[in-house]
Amino acid sequence: MHASLLLQWLSCAILATQTYAAITPRSWDEAYSMATAVTAQMTLDEKIGVVSGVGTFTSRCIGNNSPVSRLGIPSLCMNDGPAGLRAVKNTTGFPSGINTASTFSRRLMNARGVALAEEFRGKGVNVFLGPAMDIMRNPKAGRNWESFGPDPYLTGEAAYETINGVQSMGVMACAKHFLANNQEHWRYGLSADFDDRTNHELYMYPYYRAVEADVASVMCAYNRINQTSACHNAALLGPSGSLRKDVGFKGFVVSDWGATHDSAADNANAGLDMEQPGDYILIGGGVYKGLKAAVNGGSVPTSRIDEMVVRILAPFYRLRQDASFPAPNFDAQHPDGTGTLNLNVNVRSDTHTALAREVAAASVVLLKNKGGVLPLKSTGTAGFGSAAIVGKDAAMPKDGCNLNECNDGVMVVGWGSGSYALNNVVPPVTSLTSKLQSVNPAIALSTSLTNDLDAGVVAARGKDVAFVFANAMSGELGFYDVVEGNMGDRNDLNLWWKGGSLIERVAAVNPNTVVIIHSVGPVSMSWSNNPNITAILYAGAPGEQAGPSLVDVLWGAKNPSGRLPFSMDDNESSYPGPIVYNSLGFPTINYDEKLLIDCRYMDANNITPRFPFGFGLSYTTFAYASLSISSGPSPAAYTVSFSVTNSGSVVGTEIPQMYLGFPAGAGEPKRVLRGFEEVLDLGVGQSRTVKMTLSQREISIWDVVAQKWTRPSGTFTVSIGASINDVRLTGSF
Repeated sequence: MHASLLLQWLSCAILATQTYAAITPRSWDEAYSMATAVTAQMTLDEKIGVVSGVGTFTSRCIGNNSPVSRLGIPSLCMNDGPAGLRAVKNTTGFPSGINTASTFSRRLMNARGVALAEEFRGKGVNVFLGPAMDIMRNPKAGRNWESFGPDPYLTGEAAYETINGVQSMGVMACAKHFLANNQEHWRYGLSADFDDRTNHELYMYPYYRAVEADVASVMCAYNRINQTSACHNAALLGPSGSLRKDVGFKGFVVSDWGATHDSAADNANAGLDMEQPGDYILIGGGVYKGLKAAVNGGSVPTSRIDEMVVRILAPFYRLRQDASFPAPNFDAQHPDGTGTLNLNVNVRSDTHTALAREVAAASVVLLKNKGGVLPLKSTGTAGFGSAAIVGKDAAMPKDGCNLNECNDGVMVVGWGSGSYALNNVVPPVTSLTSKLQSVNPAIALSTSLTNDLDAGVVAARGKDVAFVFANAMSGELGFYDVVEGNMGDRNDLNLWWKGGSLIERVAAVNPNTVVIIHSVGPVSMSWSNNPNITAILYAGAPGEQAGPSLVDVLWGAKNPSGRLPFSMDDNESSYPGPIVYNSLGFPTINYDEKLLIDCRYMDANNITPRFPFGFGLSYTTFAYASLSISSGPSPAAYTVSFSVTNSGSVVGTEIPQMYLGFPAGAGEPKRVLRGFEEVLDLGVGQSRTVKMTLSQREISIWDVVAQKWTRPSGTFTVSIGASINDVRLTGSF
C-alpha cells in the first residue's frame, strides 16, 4: 500500500474507535463575526461554490458544496437520514422518528441524537439531514415514520432534544421539510394552502423549538405553500418572513434535493441560502448555475450573496467544525463499500447497539394484556411447552430495496432517503427462538415465516401460545414508485400481506394468540377485541434491534412504557385531511381542517378511537394525586405539580401527560398536549413528584391581526392523565 494511502487508512481506523467529547459551541455573535471575516476574503466564484451543490453524481456524500481550501473551508458533507446514515455500511440502524416519539422520553430523544451524531461525525458528515419534523396530517402519508407524529408539541420537544443531542457533538442538524410536506403523491408541486394561524400553531410550531435548540439549518420542501414554492417563498424564508422574523432562525436554508425552480434570483432573493444537489434532479434544480450572472447583472445584490455565505459558515464555526473535524471516509455513490473513496470505517459500537435496543424497547406500546398474560415467565417451562411464530414480519428482511422486496421480512424502517442498510437487523424470529429455547430447551416450536393463511393455521393449531407478526409499510415517492401497490403514501390503513386475515385465522385456532404489529403509523385493528387474542404489542418501526427489544418487553426485562404518539382507529373517516391521490396536474390542497387533526378532530366530533393518543399499558399500575398549579417562576408562566405512585406489584415507568383546555371563544381545539414526563423506574409503592411548566407561548394563540402570540383572557383547564382519554387530575387557572 502506498504510504499516503496507508496513513489515510490508519487515521480512519482510529476514527472507528474514537469517541467524541461534547463541544462547547461558540456564540452566534462570535460565529457570525468569524464567518463575515472569511467571506470578505473570498472571490465571487468561491462564494458561488459555497452556496451551490457540486452535483448528484459528483458528491461524495448525499450532498456536498465546494471547498475554499485556501481559507480553511472544507466541502461540507451532508447526509441522510434521520434514523441512521443512508448509503453507508458499518453504521447503526436506530429506531425511527415515530418510535422515538412513542417513548415520550426526552432523555432517550437526546441520547439518540448524541449517538447519531457520533456516527455521522465518525464518518465525516458535517450536516445531519434531520430531524424530520413533518406533522402527520393524515396517517397514510408515506414519510410519517421519519417524523414524530401529528402533535406539534410532541414534535417540537422531540426535535429540540434531537437537535441538542446532535449538535452537542459538533454536527450540524438540519430541520426538515419546511413546510407542510404532508404527502408523497404530487409532492413535487402540490400547493398546501392554509391560513396564518394554522401555519403558526400547527405546522410551524415545532420550528420554534428547533430554533430554541439553535438548529444550524433548515431544509425547504418540494411542495408549494399557498401557491408559491417553499424554496423561493419570501413569506416563509425572507427577512420579514415567518422563519426569520417570527421564529428567529439564525442558520442557513438549504433546498431539498431538486426543489428549486425558476431563476437564481427568484430563489436567492426569497431567502434560499444553499441549493442542493446543484444540478437538475427529477423536476427541478440547478438554478444556482445562473447565480454568478445574476450577481454580476445586479439582480442579486452582492450583499445578498455575502449573506448567504455567512449564514452557511456561521454554524460551521459555531459548532467548531473548523477544528479537527474528520474528512468523509465513505462514498455514497458506492454504498456497498466498494470504490477507492470508501474506506469502510466502522462507527458501530456496543454502546450504540445497547441504546438502539433501549429506545426500541421503550417505544413498544402494549395495547392489550388479557388476564396479565404478559410478561412471560423467564424460568421453568415459561408457562407453556409449545409455541408458534407466524408471519413473514418475524423474518430477516432483505438488505436493499427493490420494489416489492422493500417489505420482505420484519419492517424496521420505511423506504426512501430516510432508510439505511439492513444487514445488522436482528429479526424477531432469531430473538424469540433463542429466548424460548433458553427458557425451555424442550419446547416444541413451529414457525411459518410467510403470510400464507393455511400455513399459519397449521403452525399455530394446538400450541400453547402463538406469536403472530404483521406489518404496514410506506416510504418516499421517487425512490421506488410502487411497493405492493403503494406509491409512497399508503393506500389504506390495512395491514400488508393479508396481515389482518392472518391474525384472525390464527386466533380462530389458538386461544392464546399474542399479536405484534410493526407499522409506520395507525392501522386498522378491527380484530383487537377477539377474546383469543390475549395480547397486542405495537412495535412501530423499531430499527435494527427489533428482535432483542421485543424479547425485553415480552419477558419483562423492560416493563412497557411506550405510548401512542397518534390516535389509532379503524376508520379513515376518523382522520381529516385526506391524501390526494388522483389529480390532473399538481393539485391545490386546502387544509380546511385547520387545527383539527388526529385526536383534536376526534375530540371535536365525539369520535372515540380504538386506542387514543398517549395510550399504553404497563405491567404495573399507577395512581395520581396532589395537583397544584402556581404562577412562575420565570421563564415559566405556570408550574404544574402532582405526585405519581406505583400502586402495582412490579417496577415500572409511567408517562404522565398534561393537556390544556383554552378559554371558551379562543378558537382552540378542545384539548392540546402541553407537557409529558418520563417517571423512570418507579419502585413498588414509591411516589415521585412531577413538575411540568407552561411557557407564555404554550398558553397563547397566534393573533393574525397583531402578528404575535397573545394569551386569551379567561379560564384555562389543566388535565393530567395517562392518555388524552384517561384523565386522572384536573385543575384550572
